[in-house]
Amino acid sequence: MQQFWATSQALGLGHWRGMGLIPPRQLSPLEFEQLGMEGYQATANFNQGYLRDPASGFYCRWYYEIEPVYGWGDPLQLQQSTAGWLSFLPIFEPGWQILMAHGWARGWIDWNGQRYEFQQAPAYGEKNWGRSFPQKWFWLNCNAFTGEPDLALTAGGGRRGVLWWMESVALVGLHYRGKFYEFVPWNAQVNWQIDPWGRWQMQASNGEYHIQLTGLCDRPGTPLRAPTEYGLIFCCRDTMHGQLTVELCDRQGNSLLKADSNQCGLEVGGSPWEEPWSG
Repeated sequence: MQQFWATSQALGLGHWRGMGLIPPRQLSPLEFEQLGMEGYQATANFNQGYLRDPASGFYCRWYYEIEPVYGWGDPLQLQQSTAGWLSFLPIFEPGWQILMAHGWARGWIDWNGQRYEFQQAPAYGEKNWGRSFPQKWFWLNCNAFTGEPDLALTAGGGRRGVLWWMESVALVGLHYRGKFYEFVPWNAQVNWQIDPWGRWQMQASNGEYHIQLTGLCDRPGTPLRAPTEYGLIFCCRDTMHGQLTVELCDRQGNSLLKADSNQCGLEVGGSPWEEPWSG
C-alpha cells in the first residue's frame, strides 16, 4: 500500500502500481494519462483509472467528471451527517456517510476497446468505514426518475453494531426540487418489509410528511463481494435495473409527489435471508 494516497478533509484517494519513483499524490488527469498509470484516482469532481487483468489481458480505462447537485441534507446548509452527529465518533460498526445524493457525470469508459461515452449521467457517492458491513442490510437508491430530473432518493437499513450491542435501524432521505425530506430513527417512524430478493417496501412518517417506497426486481441480480470481519466474500446481491415507485404526502394525506423509475439500485446483503425481514 506504499503507493496509496488519501486526503483527510475531503474526498480524495488514489492507488497505483509500477511507478515507485513517483510519491503517492493526486496527479492532474493529463499527467496520470501520460504516465500510463495502472491504478486509479478519485475526488468529488472526477474519477480516473486504468486496470488490467494480466491473466486474460482484459482491461478497463475510464475518466469522467462530476457536477454535484445534492450532498446530504438541506442544500442551503452545510453537509449533514447521514447517521447524526454521533456518527463522527467511532461507536457504530460500520460508519456510513452519503457524500453525494445526486450529481451529473460526463466522460467515457473503455472496456477492452469498446468505448462508451456519456453526458448528464446520474451520479451518486457514499462512504463506508469500519471492520465490516452490517450483519444484514438492504439499500435503495435512485436519481433517474421519469419526468423528474430534480429528484433523488436514498434509503436503507441494517443490523449494525453499536459499541457492545446490536440494533436494527433504517432511514429514508429524499431531495426534491431544492428541499430535503428526512426520515430517520430520531425524528420519524420507519418500517420495512424486505424479501430475500425481488421486493423492497418501506413506509416512514414524521410530524409533517409520510413517504412510501416499493422496489421490485424480476432479474436475478449480480452477486458481489462485500467487506466482512473475515475479508471480502460474496454476501451481497445487487441490481441497477430495479422498478421503483415513490409517493410523498403531507400529514393531511395530500399527495406532494408520485414518481417512478426503472433505473433503481436495489441491494440486499449479509444473513440470514431465508425469509422476508420486517422491522
